[in-house]
Amino acid sequence: MRTPRLLKGEGLFFYSQNDTICAYLYSMYTVQELFDLDHTIAKAYLQCFDYPWQALSAIKDFIRERGRYLGADYKEISPEVWVHKSANIAPTATIHAPCIIGANTEVRHCAFIRGSALIGEGCVVGNSTELKNVILFDGVQVPHYNYVGDSILGFKAHMGAGSITSNVKSDKTPVRVDGVDNGLKKAGAMLGDFVEIGCNSVLNPGTVIGRGSSVYPLSSVRGVVAENSIYKKQGEIVKKRG
Repeated sequence: MRTPRLLKGEGLFFYSQNDTICAYLYSMYTVQELFDLDHTIAKAYLQCFDYPWQALSAIKDFIRERGRYLGADYKEISPEVWVHKSANIAPTATIHAPCIIGANTEVRHCAFIRGSALIGEGCVVGNSTELKNVILFDGVQVPHYNYVGDSILGFKAHMGAGSITSNVKSDKTPVRVDGVDNGLKKAGAMLGDFVEIGCNSVLNPGTVIGRGSSVYPLSSVRGVVAENSIYKKQGEIVKKRG
């Protein structure tokens, strides 16, 4: 059953703001609008939700169930850790359950996968990168000193060296997406397909970045960045040309 649309008094959300405005803000950033679901084995799971952050709370359960039916191309290298036979895992990497690692993915030296991580095909999880409660679509690169927690990264999204997702507010109150409470105390970033994040940027809790957008290095990003945009600094976001 699909989660109800955001109307006042329905489902998990209740807003005092104008219903039309709330619905408009969120309708721009649905699962279908951020991601090409043909590039993840979580397609059927994500189709259950209108908005990607709604999928965060059950990623662990989904991985445990999906891992049982992956087939002969995957090996369960430790309890509830399934790795495709073509994946390349550095001996110094640490992988906690549950976890699925797809075909032709590279997990490099000293990567730390804390569990509840679904990593697609052709991904790069780099040196000293840490993952926790995430879905990485096929072709995602988090190759150098990244932290990605409670987040979903779309097809061929790339995070530059040292860029991180911050997933908890300093005052521990529920995370807000573009000013609206999403009901979660832990929520990182939702990156659409082909998003590029510059080196040493921080994506604050609840950040949503539309397909094909780029973020300048050393940025502190919060809120929503529209698709096919360039985030230069807070208050300066321009549309890409062409």
